Amino acid sequence: MKLGPFDSGDIEVRSSGGGGGMGGARGIGCGTIVIALIGALVFGLDPMQTIGMVQGVQQQTAPASADASDMSEAEVCGASAYAQEACAALASLNKTWEVAFARNNIPFSRPVLDLYRNGAVTTEGCGSATSAAGPFYCPADKGIYIDTSFYDELAQMAGNGGDFARLYVIAHEYGHHIQNITGLSSEVRREQQRNPSAANRLQVAMELQADCYAGMWAGQNRDRVEPGDLEEGLAAASAIGDDTLQRNAGQSVNPESFTHGTSRQRMAALRLGLEAKDDGACDAFFNAS
Repeated sequence: MKLGPFDSGDIEVRSSGGGGGMGGARGIGCGTIVIALIGALVFGLDPMQTIGMVQGVQQQTAPASADASDMSEAEVCGASAYAQEACAALASLNKTWEVAFARNNIPFSRPVLDLYRNGAVTTEGCGSATSAAGPFYCPADKGIYIDTSFYDELAQMAGNGGDFARLYVIAHEYGHHIQNITGLSSEVRREQQRNPSAANRLQVAMELQADCYAGMWAGQNRDRVEPGDLEEGLAAASAIGDDTLQRNAGQSVNPESFTHGTSRQRMAALRLGLEAKDDGACDAFFNAS
């Protein structure tokens, strides 16, 4: 996907670095963000491991602020090719969604992108996580957290190193930001607590909608989509479907444990967003639930 140049002043980016100081923590200590977090965790983990991790995580008090580096936004974005690409994607996502919100007269706020590599991260609102957590979104601080080393793993999982597979990841997490600032995440969480039997179905709907939002962003920038991008995105969506992850982990496919939907569902959600004709197309996952 041909991402245009960007001004670092138009995006909010930081780097929390990596390395020590995190002990053996392997989770996010913020129980109120399970909806958005589970989706991110599965990007790098088997779903059954993820479920166990989330169930076993201990609550912890979030620090007043993240242990961020002193790097400027321009320095963070220039730290690597992956970082530069992520920053350009963030700028495009901001521009696209700001227009959509303005069109519907809805207040909009930008997320913050936190890039780190091969280490651990302390969020401002959701505790701590290691690289094993994979990309995730924290509603409490509106932060998208990405360990850029995950992109190397994704290339192996999806069978290609295409840029659109990486862009799909950040656009999916941005989708969780959209759910957060519209209040949908809170509504779904309340309904899950009120009706536990619907919790799994609603979780899957959240993740499929985020996939759809990722496709919608690309569809709104169709002039920048290159040949092969759709195939790269669909391959990534297929690689991280719950059924595919379970099979690849040597487990039986268990629909009751799904958190994101099957490979087929995820590919269909991404395609729905790409082909969307109106801003409400991705609401279909809740209209049908």
